[in-house]
Order: sequence, then structure tokens, then C-alpha cells
Amino acid sequence: MTRSRITAAALAVALTGLAGCSAGEGVDVDRGSPSAGPAVGGTLTAAIGGEPDQLDPHRTSAYHSFEVLENVYDTLVEPNADLTMGPALATRWTTSSDQLTWTFTLREGVTFSDGSPLTSEDVVYSYQRIIREKLNASFRFATVKSVTAPDPATVVVTLTAPTPNLLANLGGYKGVAIVEKSNVESGAIKTRPVGSGPFTVAGYTAGDTIKLARNDAYWGQKPKLDGVTFTFVKDPTVALQNLRGGEVQWTDNLPPQQVPALKEAGEVTVETTPSTDYWYLALNERRKPYDDANVRRAVAFALDREAITKAAKFGQATANQTAIPRGSSWYYDYAPYRHDPDQARRLLGGAGVTGRTMDLMVTSEYPETVTAAQVIAAQLAEVGITVKIRTLDFAQWLDEQGKGNFDAFLLGWLGNIDPDDFYYAQHRTGGTFNFHGYSNPTVDTLLDQARTQTDEGVRKQTYERAARQIVDDASYIYLYNPDVVQGWSAKVTGYRVRADRAIRFRDVALGR
Repeated sequence: MTRSRITAAALAVALTGLAGCSAGEGVDVDRGSPSAGPAVGGTLTAAIGGEPDQLDPHRTSAYHSFEVLENVYDTLVEPNADLTMGPALATRWTTSSDQLTWTFTLREGVTFSDGSPLTSEDVVYSYQRIIREKLNASFRFATVKSVTAPDPATVVVTLTAPTPNLLANLGGYKGVAIVEKSNVESGAIKTRPVGSGPFTVAGYTAGDTIKLARNDAYWGQKPKLDGVTFTFVKDPTVALQNLRGGEVQWTDNLPPQQVPALKEAGEVTVETTPSTDYWYLALNERRKPYDDANVRRAVAFALDREAITKAAKFGQATANQTAIPRGSSWYYDYAPYRHDPDQARRLLGGAGVTGRTMDLMVTSEYPETVTAAQVIAAQLAEVGITVKIRTLDFAQWLDEQGKGNFDAFLLGWLGNIDPDDFYYAQHRTGGTFNFHGYSNPTVDTLLDQARTQTDEGVRKQTYERAARQIVDDASYIYLYNPDVVQGWSAKVTGYRVRADRAIRFRDVALGR
């Protein structure tokens, strides 16, 4: 099959798409009415690298969960292929002249997969749940003063300050999905969520599979597939074998060292595209000696990012010392750390650190963290730091991260759209995902200013100042921006690789 590839230039455009409409303007675009045509049928089997920790979109932060939930839930708006925000449950929105009131008009006739009508009250309930319970996406609602439902088809969001990335906050990923209150209150949402998306969860066998069935009540064009079965395959080599053998028809868990040969051979379709992701090393600043910025800088000088990137991704990534990738107009070219073991030793000596042992937490469900950790361990050994690699399954990893039981960890942030996604929750004092305990009042002020700044030029400069300080403080030690790499059978048509890694099967067909 042939598809258009999202280029770095398109990624640059995508990351500049902020709120999508200026003060006083309205947007009214529709993805199309439900199709009356018959579904093609068939069940696609997709191999993903790990098992979701749960299926409550407001509580999970695991990418493997969102791979499934992307096909089950809807948001008020959603990213298009170029990552500009477009309609989903809302078909129209307007903003007041002071940019403090946003009014959304909901699509008519939408129901949850159990047949219950979806109204503006469900939107209000979903957002208030996130805000009141301080769930993972609560930072996205920091400027939201109120969410109201004046009638069943209208949602009004009132802000305390202009918020240029509001649409990205309300639809950038399924962590802000519209959920059904009764499904939440029963507790069934963890394993049998009820959404309004193109598929519904038909079965969940822990440790094995999650089965989705076509949602025949879906408001949009009905999926061609009868269903999708997600199977959990940690080993990329096994995932590839299963793809070649026809046991699965799609995977995003390919051995990176084999990607060039696979693309050349054409046995299966393999597509890559620049992503909006970044991968990083974080040191626990609540523990000595990592509370000392010079110790963290020493680690940053000890690392050879090119070697780490080559070992972990085999050319399917670009080394970077800041979060935002080079293809974006928000990219900030700042790289103060060279591979300099002598400088690292000097900084460690000045901090009084000798013969240190570091616990480095990685997860088997992201094999690249294990590979990168091995290279990092060898590099840090050169400056007197002995790394003890602790490999956990992702559920354990998340638990340890939340408890702060680590010296250091490796992971990535996936699916970022607006610059706020790259920095705020991770580096703002007390941020939702600031598990490493970083705090700098200057950074706090800059991040607070940038997220409400409507002048794009000033906003970019503010984020650059924040990024520079974050890098200088080695809050995160950034490593690389990976490509999205996915493969599928020749039987699969209609699939598109996306820079934000949203796995959408609603337009896919499966040949016999």
C-alpha cells in the first residue's frame, strides 16, 4: 500500500498549531456523517510492546493503555494528521474577544457504546473529575475557571487567563476523554470502559489480549473492521516473527537494528516518520547527591548521546540535548554538554562525590531503556559511578516512580503537541509528573507565563529561556528524539503512521 509520509516540515507546522482560532472567531468543520456502506469485516491483530496498567483514561499514564483507548474514546476535539486540532465530539467552537470564554457546540445524536446519550453534562462531569480529583491531566486545566452545560448540546469553558493551547489541552490525547459517569462509579472503567469511539472493549484477558469490537452506534463513518485484538509482546524479535508468520497484522514493536533491511526487503510494510517524542534520564533530586546540580551536570558530561542513540535506536532517532525535536519551529538549538569524562570527574570531585553507586530503573516493556542503560552504565563507570540496572515490568516501574523509589530512571514522553506538553508537568514545582523533585522559581515563572502568552514570538522566547535553565540545571538529561517505526501486513490498508503515535484503526481494512 502507499501512504503519505509525515515529514519533518509537516511536523514543524504541526507543532506551531496552537489554539486554532483567534479571539472572536468560530470554527465549524465536520468529519462527515455516518456511512451507510457495509463494513468490510475481519479482525486485525496488533502486537504492542506491553500490557496496559488499566483502561481508565483519566488515571493511566501508560502509552500501552492509550494505544487501546485511542480506538475506544472520543475527546471534544482531536489532532488531525498534521497535528492541528480539529472537530471530534464538538463540531463548532467560538471564542470571546478577550479569549476567556470558549463555547463548544456538540455533535448531534452521539451515544456511548452502551446506547446512553452523550450530552454536555458528560463533558462537564469528565473535566470536573479530572480537576477535582487532581488526576493526570489536571495540569491542563490550570487556567480553567469553570465548565458549564447551558443546554445538552453546548459546553462553555471559562478561563482565568488566555490559553493559546486550550484545544490541544482538551483533545491532544485520550487522557482527557469524555467518560460515562455510571461506568466510572461502578469501577468497570478499569477493564471494561464505555466510550463513544469507533470500537468498544469486548474482552480483556490479563497478560494476554484485549479484544475490541466495532461500535455500530459510532457517530462517524463505521469502521471497516469487525474488531481489533491487542496482544502483548515484549520481545521485538517475537513481534516481528509473528508479523511475518501472519499471527499479527500490525506492530509498533520492531527490532530497531532490522528496520533498514525490513524496509528494503518489502516483505512487510515498514514506515517511519519523525516523532514528537523525547527520551531522557532523570535523577532523583530528593536524594543526595543528586540534589546538587553539579552532580547532575557531571552525569550529563559523562554521557555520549550519539553512542547511546546508536545503541538504542540504530539510526531511528536523533540525539538532542533539549526536548523539542529539530523539525519543529519550537526547536531550541542549545547543547552545552559535550562527552567530556574529565569535566565530569572534576565536577564530581568538587561536589565531594567518589565511588558512587547509582540505582537506575528501566522497564522491560521499553527494551530501548534497557539497552540505553547498559551503555550509560559503561560511560558512568569511566567517571567513578557504578550503575546498578534495575529492570521492572511497567506496572512495577510506575509504582516505584510514583513512590520516589529510585536514584535515576530512563523513559520517554510520547505524543507531545504544544510546547507546554514538553515542559510544564515535568519541571514545574509540584508538577503532576515531576517525580524527580526538580524546583526552580525562575523556571516556574517562565512556564506559567508561556502557557498564557498569546504572542507566539514572545511565547517562543519564553520557552527557550525555560528550556535553557532546565538543561543547565540538568532537571532532565535529554538523550534523543526517536522516529515512529511501525510495520504491518500487506493485507492492511488505510493505516497511517502519525507523529504523535496515536494508533487509529477506524479507517483500516483487512484483506482476505
